[in-house]
Amino acid sequence: MSDAGDLIALALKRAGTSHIFTLNGGHIWPILTGAVRHGIRLVDVRHEQTAAFAAEGWAKVTRSCGVAAVTAGPGVTNSISAIAAARASDSPVFLLGGRAAAGTWGMGALQEMDHVAVLRTLVKSARTLESADQAYAAAGEAVRIALSGRTGPTFLDVPIDVFFSGGEAPAGEPLQPDAGADPEPGQIEAAAALLRRAEQPALVAGSSVWWSHAEEELTRFAEAAGLPTILNGLARGMLPPDHPLFRSRARSATLGQADLVFVVGVPLDFRLNFGRPPLFSETAQIVYVDVDGVGKHRPAAAAVYGNLKRSLACLARAAEGLPPRTAWLKTLARAELVGRERDRAMVEADSSPIHPARLCAEVQRFCDQDAIIVGDGGDLVSFAGRLIERRTAGLWIDAGPFGCLGSGPGYAMAAKLAFPERQVLLLSGDGAFGFSAMEFDTMIRHGIPVVCVVGNNGIWGLEKHPMQDILGTSVATDLNPHARYDRVVQALGGYGELVERPEDIHAALERAFSSGVAACIDVRCDPEARYPRTTMPL
Repeated sequence: MSDAGDLIALALKRAGTSHIFTLNGGHIWPILTGAVRHGIRLVDVRHEQTAAFAAEGWAKVTRSCGVAAVTAGPGVTNSISAIAAARASDSPVFLLGGRAAAGTWGMGALQEMDHVAVLRTLVKSARTLESADQAYAAAGEAVRIALSGRTGPTFLDVPIDVFFSGGEAPAGEPLQPDAGADPEPGQIEAAAALLRRAEQPALVAGSSVWWSHAEEELTRFAEAAGLPTILNGLARGMLPPDHPLFRSRARSATLGQADLVFVVGVPLDFRLNFGRPPLFSETAQIVYVDVDGVGKHRPAAAAVYGNLKRSLACLARAAEGLPPRTAWLKTLARAELVGRERDRAMVEADSSPIHPARLCAEVQRFCDQDAIIVGDGGDLVSFAGRLIERRTAGLWIDAGPFGCLGSGPGYAMAAKLAFPERQVLLLSGDGAFGFSAMEFDTMIRHGIPVVCVVGNNGIWGLEKHPMQDILGTSVATDLNPHARYDRVVQALGGYGELVERPEDIHAALERAFSSGVAACIDVRCDPEARYPRTTMPL
């Protein structure tokens, strides 16, 4: 007979879990000792929010279920922002929480609260373990649900007296995730008929393609149909930037002039102007291709729902033999060149303080092709999202549509643990750096050599400039312009360096990666340089 923590650890081990991100608390001791017994590595952080973000980061780079274990009460509440971010990005995360003892429930025990009532709106499933005999099955089911259908987070809490009680492990492996039903032939034919009639079709793809392991099928469909393609979220890199159909730098022309848009595994949220003009034509027909019909607010001309990988494979076969739309593709190729040329001046700026676009360009030039780049910030990450390109998917991670700052260190340490042979670079705004700076202690203690580049402009840039434009003033938007974030990391035992000229960025990156420890390069950026946005991200 084993305690509930041991049984949960065994279920996680059999489900493929190799790491649990955590912060020690008495309510979860059994899962910590159980993880050690079953050979699961524990990565203990300085704040539970980072434990949950690291679990999400693990999910994003491996497409497996990330796991975090946190203590009762504030341990769970500290994790909520990260769980909300995971839900917004469809990230499969299993959050395991401690809970006050069932035997004294309602008497005012330490950290007593009903977590399930709070978490229920943010997760796919939330429950309290009632007996140790249910522990193995409950943990396996939480992982299975997280990875099934529209992926997303799950939650289980365990009263401390149940955690320490004994139960038996059933024989057999955990149940496998459900990727969804095959697409209906009628749905495929309806979408294909629209494609055959369209004169200027386009495709925009997002994170559900990544979660569905469908990047090859997406490429085959785009190529078979000759669809100019915009990539969003975790779909970035599914077409390399020199692919003749890649048109993310001509997004407005592609979507604004298209008469038919395949919206594949991506919500029509604020990042796509809600599918409205001027980004989308009012007369454009929409074809949704996704795991389900959740959030499809613009009326569809056709929809293909279910197993996204198989749906795209069917659409690729249906599109074979279509004649190329040469004039349409040439028009967008010219728009792509115009867009890149428009950015040239800021990318090549040699001013000091450094233009954030120049910083992003230097990071792009320095990093290996398989480097994982993590973005954490406002305006700086807007520049990076526009200018940093990856040749394959899974090499760019940001906070996603929930936009929670402070996610970067957790994402970056998870990426480095999952792929220790690769460069992992965290590109952080100075505001974002302050949310989770103590996690460099975590990286140093655990030997996780992430390199962080801080774009330090001394302001909350995403707020200051728009606030000035809209209200004529800015309030609570200034930071310390003389802060030395590199010295913070040095004081914790890492490598740090200040950079004030653009020509010095490359050499500083070489020294940071060669140091073999967690590192921070504090790059002084121009507070007057603003991201050229046309709308507020609201």
